[in-house]
Amino acid sequence: MQDDINRQTITLCISGGKLTARAFKSATAYASKQIDKMKAESLARKNAGNQKEDPIRGKQTLSDLTAGNDKLTNIQITDKNIGSFHKVARKYDIDYALKKDGTATPPRYYVFFKAKDVDVMNAAFKEYSANVSKIQNRPSVRKKLLKAMEVVKDTLSMQKVRTKVQEHSR
Repeated sequence: MQDDINRQTITLCISGGKLTARAFKSATAYASKQIDKMKAESLARKNAGNQKEDPIRGKQTLSDLTAGNDKLTNIQITDKNIGSFHKVARKYDIDYALKKDGTATPPRYYVFFKAKDVDVMNAAFKEYSANVSKIQNRPSVRKKLLKAMEVVKDTLSMQKVRTKVQEHSR
């Protein structure tokens, strides 16, 4: 019984010099709107628990991926390329799962995926393969540094050696 009384009791605090009927009316209207809003939110939370949750998107486990009964496809990627694949898969909204095959000496990674459309998968893998080839064709920083060091060494050897000889005479 005490809980019912506590639920029905509302505390309304208004700060002001004089309390007019108009100020009291606007304060009670605001309080009733807030109460209705809280009731609607609690009702929505109760109904949300009964509804089916949205499926997981993006990176997920292999069991979650196979739960949709869709056909899965896989490709093999290296450890260095996993980060670039994450970016492309997120961009094209592809659901995928990573599996590591530790039986090989350098471990291999397999990406199992499904997407909304075959064209989406093709576009994503074209972009991914373009990124990988762009990275592989780029010269390494060490090679650039060695070339720069050789150029500097050649320019230093070409400079004239100057010697200053001063004679002290009195």
